[in-house]
Amino acid sequence: MPLPNHHLAPEVTDMKNKILRFLLSEDGPTAVEYAVMLGLIIVVCLAAIVSIGDSTNANYEMIQQAMEDAIGN
Repeated sequence: MPLPNHHLAPEVTDMKNKILRFLLSEDGPTAVEYAVMLGLIIVVCLAAIVSIGDSTNANYEMIQQAMEDAIGN
């Protein structure tokens, strides 16, 4: 199903038709599914990194406070 190409350059129309064919074929939905899974994996990884960073920061602050208390500051 080609897209209407009333005012587009032939290269743009050709690219739009290729993208449409890709999305309508078996490969299109599979690629979209992989992209969604990759996005979810990235979100989970970022959440884990933030959580680990917060935990590490809390530990360093606790160590800093203990050292300050030991020194007497």
